[in-house]
Amino acid sequence: MPTIVVDVMPKAELLDPQGKATTGALNRLGHGKFQNVRIGKRFEFTVDGPVTDEVLAEVRQVADEILSNSVIEDVIAITVDGEAR
Repeated sequence: MPTIVVDVMPKAELLDPQGKATTGALNRLGHGKFQNVRIGKRFEFTVDGPVTDEVLAEVRQVADEILSNSVIEDVIAITVDGEAR
């Protein structure tokens, strides 16, 4: 069964407090190479049957309307079994 993955991230122009805290913690733990960590969300949908254009359109609608807050987040990727769509 195919899996559709939706990745949602905070908008680039907004502060990411979790990412900032993680960046600071990594630096304190000796991992100073990482200058800007951003933390987002990942959703996985298992689909019965083939992934058609209609299924992808429905996933896009769900991602835009339910999974993300369009004021502060962007849906950055929708992939099927590792392929970007």
